[in-house]
Amino acid sequence: FQLHGDGEPVLFYYEDCGIRAMNVVMKRDIEKDKFFSGKIPEGVFFDISTPYGYGGFLIEGEITENSLKKLYNEYSSFCKINSIISEFARLHPLLNNLSVLSSLYDISYLGNSISIELNSLNQIWHELTSQNRNKIRKAIISSVEIYWGRDPKLFAEFKVLYNATMDKVKATDYYYFQDSFYNSILTDLKNNALMFYAVYEGKIIAMSIILFSNQHMHYHLSASDINYQHLAPTNLLLYEAACWGCENGYKAFHLGGGLGGREDSLYKFKSAFNKNSNTRFAVGKKIFDEEKYQQLVIMRLTEAELDSGSGFFPVYRAPFLK
Repeated sequence: FQLHGDGEPVLFYYEDCGIRAMNVVMKRDIEKDKFFSGKIPEGVFFDISTPYGYGGFLIEGEITENSLKKLYNEYSSFCKINSIISEFARLHPLLNNLSVLSSLYDISYLGNSISIELNSLNQIWHELTSQNRNKIRKAIISSVEIYWGRDPKLFAEFKVLYNATMDKVKATDYYYFQDSFYNSILTDLKNNALMFYAVYEGKIIAMSIILFSNQHMHYHLSASDINYQHLAPTNLLLYEAACWGCENGYKAFHLGGGLGGREDSLYKFKSAFNKNSNTRFAVGKKIFDEEKYQQLVIMRLTEAELDSGSGFFPVYRAPFLK
């Protein structure tokens, strides 16, 4: 996502007091933000955030109150020394690390997130809603077939289908990815990504990029041809991807939730794959330099009123009220 303009990737690694910890973030120069460009010095003010999707600290070992306190003190000191003013973390719902992170971040729950347990093929089928099972049966009866692979031609075709999908939903420019982004998935994630795709009468009608690592799978990007929506190709695709994960030793397939944590149509679609999913999605917020943080907020407030009531963080990056 550095190629996508999301900042510079930084790995924070810590080892002491019987624990090991790491956090991967994108470091952003605040001067590059459209609201601050040319108004503050370049390379002086930074903030960090989780890469696109989910993340947060990974901690293992003898976790105690004292070891966590020392870790968080070291982390906060590192951020201050490196002029990092704030952090916004989208905490991965499958890591179950909220209890140990609550002393570092101000944590807010945004909503539910859906994951499929991959313990057995029978369990995967049983956890589907009856309506979803019917849609999958319909796709099979209609001769929709699912394949997967890593041919560069698949990613080129995905880009066309995905961009058309983004056009239909009037997505912002951020959700359109360049060829270099897809090439990076092919070269940098060659052992951790597959393209699953649905074919009907020789034509690809739905595609999904699935990521996987450390016994977890992740529903990354998806697109489909609206003209074939009645065949439910994505329903069959995700079901087959879950079965593939089960057969290859993965333990969970994370689908995510609705837009912004809402229980919208996207959430309802995903929830049909696990009627008993109780995974929750949370974000963490942290201010490392309160004085500089408030200076940036005041700079923005001199221009217009900010939409700070929406919970946007950091506030100095919040959009203006319309």
